[in-house]
Amino acid sequence: MEVLIDNILKKNQLSVTGSRKKILELFLQSNGALAHSDIEKKTGEKFDRVTVYRTLQSFLDKGIIHTIPTSDNSIRYALCKDDCSKGHHHDNHVHFVCSKCTNTICLDHVTIPSVKLPTGFKASEFQMIVNGICKSCQN
Repeated sequence: MEVLIDNILKKNQLSVTGSRKKILELFLQSNGALAHSDIEKKTGEKFDRVTVYRTLQSFLDKGIIHTIPTSDNSIRYALCKDDCSKGHHHDNHVHFVCSKCTNTICLDHVTIPSVKLPTGFKASEFQMIVNGICKSCQN
């Protein structure tokens, strides 16, 4: 895992630091999206709020993670697919939010339906959130 983390950081021309390694490891081990507060809790007292924020911003800028808006106007973060890069996110997939456990899951294989916009309109980003009960909570 450590070699993978180092390779991702180096590929994206980011310094290999303890905070970046730990936060990236959390994303790689996560089954869903993470909120800023989730990352703070899981890293313990090792990193302050500003360090976490700056690391997330670096990962966003480099196309390592993407944002997912939530109904309470907060943001969750999830790993990008391999074809994302600096300034070019290609995460036009559906995000599923479980109303029971509150996990947010990227449904990479479910694409957002095409939207035909009126003449003169140009979309720059698509986001689709589906709310419901996840497979784990139904059992």
